[in-house]
Amino acid sequence: MEPRPLPNINSDNREFWSACREHRLQFQKCEACGHVRAPGSHLCHLCHARAAQWITSSGKGKVYSFVVYRVAFHPAFAAELPYVVAAVELEEGPHLLTNIVGCRPEDVTCEMAVEVAWKDVSNEVTLPLFRPA
Repeated sequence: MEPRPLPNINSDNREFWSACREHRLQFQKCEACGHVRAPGSHLCHLCHARAAQWITSSGKGKVYSFVVYRVAFHPAFAAELPYVVAAVELEEGPHLLTNIVGCRPEDVTCEMAVEVAWKDVSNEVTLPLFRPA
């Protein structure tokens, strides 16, 4: 089986992935306007300020939108079919593209309450997945 594709860790997202390894979900919050953003960046896309702090998320949110994959578009995901890819709207504001686990795909709905569930996939990468709350 082909290995699962993993995120490319760089200077913009290193803090996010380091926190995920510790099972903490963190996002940047603009110090000028208070906008919480994901992914992290050197500049707030709303007010263009550079100063930001990392905040820890509650890990709670709701399904904003989702799709059920019934065809594996990468061989590493064939054993997981069918699986749900969702945009989760977190309590703090950002949307995170992720998987919904812990329930049948046909039970997933928009507005469904979810909470973070961690999947350790390597020594460097832990993925934030979400399950029904």
